[in-house]
Amino acid sequence: MPVVSCEKDLSAPALIITAHFDAPPERAWQLWTDPRQLERWWGPPGFTTTFTTFELTPGGRIDYTMTSPDGEEHHDWWRVVSVDLPRTLDLADGLAYESGTPDSEMPVSGMLIAISEHNGGSAMTVTTSFPSAEALEDHNAVGFGEFMTMAMNKMDALLGSPLAS
Repeated sequence: MPVVSCEKDLSAPALIITAHFDAPPERAWQLWTDPRQLERWWGPPGFTTTFTTFELTPGGRIDYTMTSPDGEEHHDWWRVVSVDLPRTLDLADGLAYESGTPDSEMPVSGMLIAISEHNGGSAMTVTTSFPSAEALEDHNAVGFGEFMTMAMNKMDALLGSPLAS
């Protein structure tokens, strides 16, 4: 399994997940920058994900829907805060209504993706920051850390192919 650590930092508050891959950083970045590849691993096992808007530029919006095995849809959005490929991608992350309109009653978290060279392959760190320690604990109570770990572990199979299409 590529995930080597999943740490909760209540003082930040943040969840930090680190994974190591045999693929070079440029290839690992494709899993974040190509929506078709992102669809193949993003979300808990058994869920399907469809990205409908994908504007990977500062200020850009990314909209997606995750569908559970029983057909329940979960609408989400990311706003691109900054892009410094192939080093970092900084996103704001929130829930949306079916229309795509952000749900202003739900907290917005941050997600910072950093990828670097590591032992001939790459290291990927995903730091999800929360507005409060309570929000972090609420996310963990519903299995957020486990779901992120499972999702990131799905990346390994996709990195074996240069195109992974």
